[in-house]
Amino acid sequence: MTSQRRKGTRRGVARLLAGCLLAAGLVGAGPAAAGSPTPGGGPEGGPAVVPVQTTGPAERRFNLVFMGDGYTAAEMPAFRADLERHLSTLWSIEPFASYRSYVNVWAVEAPSAESGVDCDPDLGSPDRDTVLDMGFWGGCDPQSVRRLLTVDSAKAGALADLVPGTSRANRQIVALAHSSTYGGAGGSYATASGGNALSALITPHEIGHSLGGLQDEYDYYARGVPGGTYSGEEPDSVHHTLLTERQMRERQAKWWRWLGEKSEAGGVIGRYEGGLYSTKGVWRPSRHSQMKTLGYAFDQVEREVMTRAISAKVDLVQAHTPNSSPIGRDRTVWVDTLHPLGGPLDVTWRLDGTPLPTRGARTVDLREADVSPGPHTLTATVTDPTPFVRDPAIRASPALTRTVEWKVNTALTTGPEEPTRPVFTGHTSTASPVGARSVVHADTTHPAAGTPAVRWSLDGTPLTLPDLNDRDLHLGSLRLSPRTHTLTARIAGTAEEVTWTVDARPAPSSYTLSTPLRTVSAPGQPVEYVYDGPFTMRLTARDDQQGAVVNQFRVDGDGWYTYYGWPTDAGAPFRFTPGGTVIDDLVYGKLGRNRAVPWDDATPEYGTHTIEYRTIDPAGNVGPARSFKVTLLRP
Repeated sequence: MTSQRRKGTRRGVARLLAGCLLAAGLVGAGPAAAGSPTPGGGPEGGPAVVPVQTTGPAERRFNLVFMGDGYTAAEMPAFRADLERHLSTLWSIEPFASYRSYVNVWAVEAPSAESGVDCDPDLGSPDRDTVLDMGFWGGCDPQSVRRLLTVDSAKAGALADLVPGTSRANRQIVALAHSSTYGGAGGSYATASGGNALSALITPHEIGHSLGGLQDEYDYYARGVPGGTYSGEEPDSVHHTLLTERQMRERQAKWWRWLGEKSEAGGVIGRYEGGLYSTKGVWRPSRHSQMKTLGYAFDQVEREVMTRAISAKVDLVQAHTPNSSPIGRDRTVWVDTLHPLGGPLDVTWRLDGTPLPTRGARTVDLREADVSPGPHTLTATVTDPTPFVRDPAIRASPALTRTVEWKVNTALTTGPEEPTRPVFTGHTSTASPVGARSVVHADTTHPAAGTPAVRWSLDGTPLTLPDLNDRDLHLGSLRLSPRTHTLTARIAGTAEEVTWTVDARPAPSSYTLSTPLRTVSAPGQPVEYVYDGPFTMRLTARDDQQGAVVNQFRVDGDGWYTYYGWPTDAGAPFRFTPGGTVIDDLVYGKLGRNRAVPWDDATPEYGTHTIEYRTIDPAGNVGPARSFKVTLLRP
């Protein structure tokens, strides 16, 4: 292509880079079956907007809008496969796993004229004629870095605008490049290569930048070059500090509420040196996490930020009894809430500030309440009780707490109204099985005379709910046997019902190791494999339901790490060595204590190590951890 086109690409890239710099979102140096396209979509009628996951109206949800660049019309199946892999990984990571029901996912399929993206894999590579002008090296800039994968923001925004009901306020754009080269970026929009072995791990990291405003915890900027000593003031970043643990506790600052907790990413929450591209002089909460090393979870500090960021994109109260004018005491008042998969929301009703004994009910029948004559104020406060949040300010923010108020005048009466047929107005999707620990919901119409009751049954046996909230059923409280179940919700007194398949059987997994020197078996003990040097491990899993399975492993009780094959080949097994393998100035596969960069401690840890492995299936079931032992002999 001509140099004029490349300059045009850079102009679009500049708009994205501004967002990247604001979010410190340079890429780390380190299931969903597509639905039917919207009418008129497709190569002949323009880009196709495909609903991948629909949990509610776009106007009331957080919308992830994925689009591909460098995928030709013939390569659209590859885009869909890449998207499924990226989503499966995203749903395996908290808080996305618990708040998946807040999210709609859309794919904008816009075929490119040519395959691939600009400057891939190097600056000497040709430009490609693609719909989003994506390119490595920051859009083919010799002064940039190879892994910085940028997109023409105006073109990406124009494609996202095709998704009805979405806007900048309620969506996040993720652009996938048709490439197997490692790269991505975070800022206003998130980008990632679609086909690299690590690319599905890049997406949650970049969304951490773009959606949560999280910063990189790398202790370098240029790969292979230690970042030096931090010389600035106390960082604005919530997960970086100059304070000691004692100072954090005394001042109740930064992550003091989480100190000493076992980290979701391994180890404990404390104070670990390095971050913000500096090797020394600044500290982060955990040894490794999603913003430090791809493959690990968000630690508690990052997870709290991301929980607020996702929740801030929606309204906990989806609908309620109209409150624009006073209501009488002869009616039922109701609220419809969101339904996070991790656990139901709390609803507290108060009359003139005094709590009512409603035990989580989404409705209050004023005829049954002790309402004295005269004017009153009725409120319903909806709160997310998630353990992911400990900061009271976040808990009390509109992201996690909403209150609706009604003025009650006992002298008023509702009067006759049109009969309302009891029907379901919304429920958990029945298109695919639900997991054994999910919250399943069913909302109904709300006649003024009284909201109909919902009755639940499992495998034909009626269920007794622990409170008066009959709109949410938390399957995790039932301790289901590991098999397939049938769940039914019926509106009492009617034939209206909804049925779900419950997949309570985790995907089985297995491992394959390279040939050991010898194998040691002992009754009641994990199998032990003895090696005198490097060895490889391949993890495989197969589920009895449709969708991709995520494999994870951990060493000596450290954080769970997503298995992706090997950085240079997704089809190759993971390779363990005494000191780790350096690839593009990052270190992978050190047996024992993790080593991320060449200047981390490379001391080999000989002796016996325990490796655990597990799966997360498309329904969100986390399989039991199984283990084996490896003994690495000294030379």
